[in-house]
Amino acid sequence: MKDYSELAKFIIENVGGKDNISTVSHCITRLRFKLKDESKANTDALSNKEGIVKVMQSGGQYQVVIGNEVADVYKEVNKIGGFSDDDQGQDDNSKGPFAKLIDIISGVIAPTLGVLAATGLLKGLLTLALFFELLSDKSGTYLILYSIADSVFYFLPAFLGYLSFKKFGGNPLIGLTIGLIFCYPNIVGMDPSNLAESSPLLTLFKGTFFESNVYHRFLGIPVIMMGYTSSVVPIIVTSYFGAKLENFFQKTIPAVLKMFLVPLLTLIIIVPLAFLLIGPITTWLAQLIGAAIGFVYNLSPVIAGILIGGLWQVLVIFGLHWSIVPIALYNLTAQGFDQFMSPYFAGTFAQIAVVLAIVLKTKDKKLKQLGVPAFVTGIFGITEPAIYGITLPKKKPFIISCIGAAVGGGIIGFFRVTSYTFGAIGIFGFTTYINTNTGDMISVLHAAIGVVVAMVVSFVLTFITYKDDEEEIEGKDGVIKKDNNLVEDIKLYSPLNGEVIAIENVADEAFSSKALGNGVAVIPTEGKLYAPCDGTIATLFPTGHALGILSDDGAEVLIHIGMDTVQLEGKYFTIRTKNEKYVKKGELLIEFDIEKIKEAGFDITTPIVVTNSADYLDVVQMKDRYVEHGEEIIKIIR
Repeated sequence: MKDYSELAKFIIENVGGKDNISTVSHCITRLRFKLKDESKANTDALSNKEGIVKVMQSGGQYQVVIGNEVADVYKEVNKIGGFSDDDQGQDDNSKGPFAKLIDIISGVIAPTLGVLAATGLLKGLLTLALFFELLSDKSGTYLILYSIADSVFYFLPAFLGYLSFKKFGGNPLIGLTIGLIFCYPNIVGMDPSNLAESSPLLTLFKGTFFESNVYHRFLGIPVIMMGYTSSVVPIIVTSYFGAKLENFFQKTIPAVLKMFLVPLLTLIIIVPLAFLLIGPITTWLAQLIGAAIGFVYNLSPVIAGILIGGLWQVLVIFGLHWSIVPIALYNLTAQGFDQFMSPYFAGTFAQIAVVLAIVLKTKDKKLKQLGVPAFVTGIFGITEPAIYGITLPKKKPFIISCIGAAVGGGIIGFFRVTSYTFGAIGIFGFTTYINTNTGDMISVLHAAIGVVVAMVVSFVLTFITYKDDEEEIEGKDGVIKKDNNLVEDIKLYSPLNGEVIAIENVADEAFSSKALGNGVAVIPTEGKLYAPCDGTIATLFPTGHALGILSDDGAEVLIHIGMDTVQLEGKYFTIRTKNEKYVKKGELLIEFDIEKIKEAGFDITTPIVVTNSADYLDVVQMKDRYVEHGEEIIKIIR
């Protein structure tokens, strides 16, 4: 493995030293620094350093573009600078309070959604199996499957404790331990709901909203015990203070004693605090918020449904839906059901109805090719291809989908559609509306009515109003205009003649996994490589086997002729361009001898990838089978 320590040291020195670095992370091609003072960075020195493609300052980040080796360079930067992955999870003080809250919620809860969706779906299917008498709730099959469906939700504090400690910069295993303590049988047995037949030692706050029976004491202090299994807020807040406490002990306890004293002192302080103070306070606050939301919802469930249904997709785009998800989770844990979030369900189906109408109405073959898979994935709840690839760029269809979702959401609110499990999406989401205790499915029927209406409204409005974009025309100063919209997709044209294959089918895992970026691959039939776009040669390997182009539109394109052909050390390659040269689309860049490369035992499959794919909404393959150089092969949606 190549040694990147010298490059990493050079980067740290020229971004102002490690003391100038607040955080460092990386994406597919670049290191992303949050610097305390960007004026201390030596951009010219970094830009001219071999191994660094480009330096960019964007979105409050100082970005050093490395390319394919970014992960290895990142490891060396962390090693030399004394940083760690855990450091990157700490809060960014430049964010506002609401942004911080959303970041915390998404960082902690988001990783659990996949497994919550899977187990929620299983719980719904088991309820159906009982309803149709396919299984008995006493059978071993049912008991084992139900343990799969219910255990994740029951032990949710353990998951959230681990993720929260990691987010707040602590040892995740301490967070996991705290979460497990919340679900420990002795603690569960102390829940007042399990002690209804026992006489309390005393009652606190009698006659108020906070009235609590006390059955136990800790060092003489009354313990107001709550039910913490399946809870969300108490473990997150406890983890926040626990991580701060652990970090304090890490700094003050001698190194020889840290291994056992840090977790010991953290646990024996934070766990009692959780049961004596943090848990009751956060639970009461959650109950008050839940009561307030319930009050507003009850005033007009139809208006609430219209707002949640119509705005849900907008909230998702900006990441603000994370402010609603915890409310639904709290309702499910506190009362066993949720009605507040149910209207969101109409949004998914309104979106795919719009896409279906466009697919049926458009004469654009490429749009149909995009629309059909977007519709299919949307049925199963994955609407990002539909939103970012079709409706949002065209604006009006997206607005129509929000209107349809608002109408469907209003109907769902009117019927007070109730969910009993969490997470399943798309067509499987109907299972969340089955009452898992009684088997009642009336909410499934009412949700279906809302969904059908949302789809009909969205489909009809789109089918009536949709028109294909006007033909592209040349505007002033060479600016391409379409329907007066200056935000255009970026087109890349095939640099080769040959057979097109999906990037996932490339033999090299670095390309097939899209770790280097999304794109396509060509098995060339002619040994000539042409420029895929107008732009500047950003990287040209002396061996001629690969090059990088920075397009005029900002796309960073990597073309790698063959697999492992760097080992040929330039043999059979003839370079017809030079580094930093500006080239035009179709200009000959490299010639290579296909047959001799094959005879030397190398695969000539040539990936063409957009290494800064993360900066765009999507990278779409536009050709399959055979392609001639100069034909459109990739569309970058922005």
